[in-house]
Amino acid sequence: MGGLARGSTFLFRGFQLDRRGLFRRDERAGFVPVPVGGRAFDLLSLLVERHGELLSKAEIMAAVWPNMAVEDGNLTLQISALRRVLDQGRAEASCIQTVAWRGYRFVGPVTRVAETGQVPQSTLIGAGPPPRISIVVLPFANLSDDPQQEFFADGITDDLTTDLSRIAGSFVIARSTAFTYRSKAVDVRQIGRELGVRYVLEGSVRRSGGQVRVNVQPIDAETGAHVWAERFETDRTTLAEAEDEIIGRLARTLNLELVEAAGRRIELEKPA
Repeated sequence: MGGLARGSTFLFRGFQLDRRGLFRRDERAGFVPVPVGGRAFDLLSLLVERHGELLSKAEIMAAVWPNMAVEDGNLTLQISALRRVLDQGRAEASCIQTVAWRGYRFVGPVTRVAETGQVPQSTLIGAGPPPRISIVVLPFANLSDDPQQEFFADGITDDLTTDLSRIAGSFVIARSTAFTYRSKAVDVRQIGRELGVRYVLEGSVRRSGGQVRVNVQPIDAETGAHVWAERFETDRTTLAEAEDEIIGRLARTLNLELVEAAGRRIELEKPA
């Protein structure tokens, strides 16, 4: 199979695509292979690598069937086959969008792992157990008019993403992908499906007098329910000094709480 640059790996909607093939995220088994034909793989590789771009039928045919005379129906069949795989069990619109008389476009967030390096080796086939924690840290909301709090909120988001990625066996979505959801009213269950994560972490920063209040709540992306919530307060004049302490407390608490939540879920899912 071809179609992808060497070393390229993409994540989208609970799938992983690399030069070895297409894989679906399974909560217990990690990434499991999804059988697709060679033409379908090349077509998907093209659409995902150029996600968001409108590709004409002629452009697609030239890339997937080079130097070959084939009917347009072959492209339609491959698109239908990919939709059956990628859209299975989903209520929202297909990730492969048809633009009448013009072509096709892959829509929805795509993470290029080769650039971010956020996927640990433990998530790959045959490389060990699946991650205990899969999570995205959404940009913390600034609930005050003080620009300093905006930088503080972004700093918490960045540092918490880094600290959570150090938890053994964790899978944390890169900051660049998480920030595409800034100021967007998107249901956390949709975010979980698009990014293939079990948890979504939301938070906010609010200044009240001389105090800064930080609220944080991890949410189960499958059910939309809050796992827990925590509030931290610090003196506004010592934000820089307090940030490290807040980040450390959040990371330690998240590690403990989410591992316990994952354990409870596994117990519930075990057959009687």
